[in-house]
Amino acid sequence: MEARGLIVPQRLDRLYGAIARWRSPAYLIVALVLIAPATASAQDHSNRPIKLIVGFTAGGTTDFVARLIAERLTGLLGHSVVVENKPGANGAIAAEYVAKSEPDGATLFFSTVGAVAINPALRSNLPYDPIKDFSPVGLAVFNSTMLVVNAATKVNSARELVALAKEKPVAIGVTVLGAISHLGLELFASAAGVKFQAVPYRGAAAAVTDVIGGQLDGLFADVPTIIAQVRAGKLRALAATSSQRSEAFPDVPTFGEQGFPDTVANQWAGILAPAHAPLPAITKLNAALNAALDDADIRTKLAQVGVTPSPGTPVDFARYLQDEIARWGKLIREKGIRGE
Repeated sequence: MEARGLIVPQRLDRLYGAIARWRSPAYLIVALVLIAPATASAQDHSNRPIKLIVGFTAGGTTDFVARLIAERLTGLLGHSVVVENKPGANGAIAAEYVAKSEPDGATLFFSTVGAVAINPALRSNLPYDPIKDFSPVGLAVFNSTMLVVNAATKVNSARELVALAKEKPVAIGVTVLGAISHLGLELFASAAGVKFQAVPYRGAAAAVTDVIGGQLDGLFADVPTIIAQVRAGKLRALAATSSQRSEAFPDVPTFGEQGFPDTVANQWAGILAPAHAPLPAITKLNAALNAALDDADIRTKLAQVGVTPSPGTPVDFARYLQDEIARWGKLIREKGIRGE
């Protein structure tokens, strides 16, 4: 039997639900052992490494997380898992490559929100369908998008920044129009009833430099991008675009806590296989992914860069992805946002 795209038969809910409840590493290892024979028959790539395709250059946060997980998956699966970078078009190049790969479980996409939940609303000529062309393996991690300002300013909360924006133009940096940072800013502006000037950057590092230098009033960026500068006292974090406070900054309130509901814009990453990938392969990969995310060493290393593990089932991921596609598509259409 094959898992066809993101449409997973309802009768599999019980199977994946049981896997989701097996939170301890011991139970997950048992799951790997039990399903290994069936998976072995479904996969015919014993002499080839499993490729985990990343849509960004080496050295960034997504690449770091993918390599950390790939190394642990290699040990759990007893099979080499290697990261291959195919950057460009906010992950679209990597997504197309995986979507058109042989669905044998040997080529996987370490996708971020942009490639499969935002790109479809920004590009009418996308060479893949995020629903039809992939089989979900599992959500892996997420991290909050944060609103930060220069630590030397007198602005100490999101409410105070709104008050400032009502008096004069406020320029907020974002990483490319249509990126999750830009969408987070749009949600904040709508909730606050004010307008900010969105200033797009090709790289987050340049935006951070401009906030510290006083050329920008603030910046929307994910936790790994700003964590070092906040801890060094050069930036001040005002709010997190997550439903709960960031584990990296537990003292920083969410936008919701400050009276700006529906301002949730998480950066996340998960693993997708090509559509029609064998169900036994998907199941084994999901169990291994969850076991890797439960590994104490991995959790520690992720926490150091402000990333939170998010284990779950393929069904969980499928539903979450469908919700994200609908949510961001609606916002992009309402705001008339166009990508770069």
